[in-house]
Amino acid sequence: MNIELRQLRYFLAVAEEMHFGRAAAKLHMTQPPLSQTIQALENTLGTPLFVRSTRNIALTPAGHALLPEAQRLLQQAQALPQLVQRAAAGASGHLSLAFVSIADYSVLPPCLREFRAAYADVQIELREATSDVQLDALEKGQIDAGLLIPPLPDRLQPLLNYQKVLSEPLILAIPEAAASRKRPESLANYKDLPLIIFPRKIAPALHDVILGRFRDEGLTPAIGQEAIQMQTIVGLVSAGMGIALVPQSVSNLKRPGVVYHALKPANAASDGVVEIGVAWRKDNPSPVLQAFLNLLRKNP
Repeated sequence: MNIELRQLRYFLAVAEEMHFGRAAAKLHMTQPPLSQTIQALENTLGTPLFVRSTRNIALTPAGHALLPEAQRLLQQAQALPQLVQRAAAGASGHLSLAFVSIADYSVLPPCLREFRAAYADVQIELREATSDVQLDALEKGQIDAGLLIPPLPDRLQPLLNYQKVLSEPLILAIPEAAASRKRPESLANYKDLPLIIFPRKIAPALHDVILGRFRDEGLTPAIGQEAIQMQTIVGLVSAGMGIALVPQSVSNLKRPGVVYHALKPANAASDGVVEIGVAWRKDNPSPVLQAFLNLLRKNP
């Protein structure tokens, strides 16, 4: 069954005017081709749509049933150009975004607020994941973009683009019971406390920059616990299980029993800075993704 929008438009004109002559004039056409089009539509549907007499016409039950559906279909057809144009401009559609836990305390909330305000019709799917999991998902095309900790593996550099979003210094998270020690900015004052850290296989860059800060002070920390979520690391500090070096924005995570301190400036061997960036596939043409990346570029 093949029904044309033109046939539905002609049907609506006749249904509104209840007169073939007036409907033809409204459509800027003569009556015979209008009548032929209605008859063809009736033949396609297998039932009359109008009761015709010498003086007037009326809708049949089938015509009454078709009327609201024809109106709906034509309204949807009229909306198609705007729908397509909005999708092409990235104003509607879908964005699948993964993020490391530390992004949730820094770049992610303001970025999402601004993006939602500008692109209210975009459906955003969020997924918290470690950098290695994000890279695997990007390689498989399961997400559009990932907020992660660099670097990208050499094997994925031909496949992925990367853009720096944020860099911030490490600060010290210590149990409240140890907060009264002198020179709290010095790691040497906490060498008796174990270190809580990300596993290196999960976040090698973050792991290395943390240990680099200890090496800067001639220290080799005893690693007491490893955890892959920042809130878990801070929770372990709160429980008195040890200390942690965390990105500065994590101090926004207020947890009883945890005190945050800035570290003394790093020497030339280690800058003590953690970077977060966004990675995406080079072959992803999504306008929604480009709109999201443009927003990140405007907010370094």
